[in-house]
Amino acid sequence: MNPLPRIATIAFLVTCGTLPGAAQSYPIKSFHFKGNTDYTDTELSAAADLKNGVALTTPQMNDHAKLLMDTGMFQNVSFKFNGQDLTFELTPVGQLYAVRLENIPVSIAMGLDERLHARFPLYHGKIPVSGGLVNGVQEGLEDEVAAAGVKATVTATPYTDISLGKLTAMSFAISEPEVEVGPIQLQGASPAFADRARAVLAKTAGSAYSSDGSVSQLQTDLTNFYGTEGYLEAKIHAVAQPGTVVDAHGIHIPFLVTVDEGLQYKLAGLELAPGSILTQAEFDKVSGLRRGEVVSPVKLRACWEYLRRQYRNRGYMHAEIIPEATFDRAQGTVSYSVSAAAGQVYTTGNVRVRNVSEELRDMTLAALKLKPGEPFNEGAIRGMTATHLVNPAFERIIPNYNLSYTLTLHEDVHTVDVDINLGPRHP
Repeated sequence: MNPLPRIATIAFLVTCGTLPGAAQSYPIKSFHFKGNTDYTDTELSAAADLKNGVALTTPQMNDHAKLLMDTGMFQNVSFKFNGQDLTFELTPVGQLYAVRLENIPVSIAMGLDERLHARFPLYHGKIPVSGGLVNGVQEGLEDEVAAAGVKATVTATPYTDISLGKLTAMSFAISEPEVEVGPIQLQGASPAFADRARAVLAKTAGSAYSSDGSVSQLQTDLTNFYGTEGYLEAKIHAVAQPGTVVDAHGIHIPFLVTVDEGLQYKLAGLELAPGSILTQAEFDKVSGLRRGEVVSPVKLRACWEYLRRQYRNRGYMHAEIIPEATFDRAQGTVSYSVSAAAGQVYTTGNVRVRNVSEELRDMTLAALKLKPGEPFNEGAIRGMTATHLVNPAFERIIPNYNLSYTLTLHEDVHTVDVDINLGPRHP
């Protein structure tokens, strides 16, 4: 781990009648801590290894202050001694982070915070990015895994939430040995689907275990499976189990997956909202959907994508398709009303054909038929190679090339620049 830089100081002031010698010890009447509101004096005393009734030299006072500093929980620690009372001034670090357990077995994760707090008094579920408390949590997890019969290496790394674009947690993971998804038990599946559902789940067994990701994967896979059979409201719940299996290949986390299949739905209808870019008849001709058939999310997604392309082919580059489902659970049917948020029309900007001869560039631009200033039509790019006897010379040449393109949208003026690349196609 690459810890973030941290400036720390330990200072002391002894106020006695005479300047003490380094070896002279002083009986401490009481300990006090200032500048901190998150921890009790008892917790801070334990973290500093301070005990009532002891006598300390000045270097020993400094050593106890250093124990607090080394936890990583404080930016600065100073202390003063007035001959009776030892007082510590604490400046906490600016930010602490939640502990994220990436692939720690459930049996260890349960009640872990309480056990870590008992071992490290300043641990309240959040830690800095570096320092003794981070190392302590890391070692504590290794000890917990060892108590379960496995010698493991635990690593700690800062975790950045991509959606937020910032560091949000400190992540702890077992790097050795491998931690995998183990046996998966299925409950609630009907006899008609049980075997196929188990086969779907079996694809995840043996994969790398993630505390969050494995649950999501199992639930998503089985939800998609039931969706293809028309069970649009199937409820899937996956949970890791505490009965960890350990063998020569590593650690295996068992799962229990429960299913509430619900109803199998058939299509009652699909209507485009008024003002759609296509007529109902045009859409029905290409959709391939029939009333009374078992609903297929795959076919539905293909329909929504087809509609989105039609809008993009008319310059609506940010069009969103909005299907609204109405369920008739008494009849086991579902109907859809489909509207679109079309947005702004974009016009064609600069069109460039790169890395080809002037002759081929001119032929490509002529076949493309995208004119600057007109509504942009992405379908014109995809369709220009599918013509027949429209431009024979171009049609003879283009099969020898791989065509790709890049679109650059200018949001301020609502134009689209097109860069077309033609690379030689090798046999």
